[in-house]
Amino acid sequence: MNKVKTIFFDVKDYEEQYLLQNMPEECEPVLVKDTFNDKITDAEILSVFTSSRLPGDMLKKMPDLKLIATRSTGYNNVDLEYCKIAGIKIVNVPRYGEVTVAEFTFALLLDVVRKVSQAYIELKNGKINLQGSIGMDLLDKTIGIIGTGSIGCYTAKIAHGFGMKIISYDPFPKEDIKEKFGVEYTELDELLKKSDIISLHAPSTKENFHMINDEAFHKMKDGVIIINTARGEIMDTGALYRALKSGKVAGAGLDVLECEEIIAREDLYLSKIDCVQKECLEKTLINHRLLDMPNVIITPHIAFDTKEAITRILNTTMDNIRAYLKGEVVNSVY
Repeated sequence: MNKVKTIFFDVKDYEEQYLLQNMPEECEPVLVKDTFNDKITDAEILSVFTSSRLPGDMLKKMPDLKLIATRSTGYNNVDLEYCKIAGIKIVNVPRYGEVTVAEFTFALLLDVVRKVSQAYIELKNGKINLQGSIGMDLLDKTIGIIGTGSIGCYTAKIAHGFGMKIISYDPFPKEDIKEKFGVEYTELDELLKKSDIISLHAPSTKENFHMINDEAFHKMKDGVIIINTARGEIMDTGALYRALKSGKVAGAGLDVLECEEIIAREDLYLSKIDCVQKECLEKTLINHRLLDMPNVIITPHIAFDTKEAITRILNTTMDNIRAYLKGEVVNSVY
């Protein structure tokens, strides 16, 4: 029996053993530590993480491709339109990290509002600055949660435990969190105006691209705190930088950035700089400015990264592939 060529990109060391031990017998696995490339053209199944970009012009070079299994909830890194036309199925991991990412959201929030990293760095340099370390309590502050999918809902649960006032914007309100956690749904403009803290949990779609832009920042309270553990493309990088410089935004906690794949692997992209869009070069320069700001905490897209969440991701990915091999499609994104 001919085996199904199955390529996993973005493979971490801790994933290798699991993948090899749990691979369906029907598969011929190829594990690649690097991000997606089109050097292997005969794959029927691809599996990638968010660090890979899969544009249509590269996918066209893989005529046998039938399934893309993302090891993530988000799939904005895959050219959906091309896949629909080409008949390529895309499946994801829809519910692996509601607890994991929501907890990390509050890790960033607490770091920003209590200036934990800033104080740690100053102390390492022999400086204690009590005046500069003044923070604020979360009790009775208003948090605006944009997007109440599973992660946004769990973020509301944690916020409720901190005694915060919770308002949210989502085109599809969840009735249960209104009762459980006292969440009040509002229009986006009202959320922007009322929130002391804004936490982003919306998916990256065409409609949500740069949802948080100059106009949105203008509507916010002076001194607002911004947390983004969703996708970098939801927020205009330049607008955020201007809002931080002006003081409109008092601090930001960011686990995601626009064009984050460049800042994470700059040596690689410098070797093929002609392939990088000018817009991404500009955003990378601003990302470096953000990294230098003491009131901004940036982490390298690790909100998902716990032992428990990784196990859930890998288990679901394998289930998705097994279903495909049986002629079924589960967790399809369209």
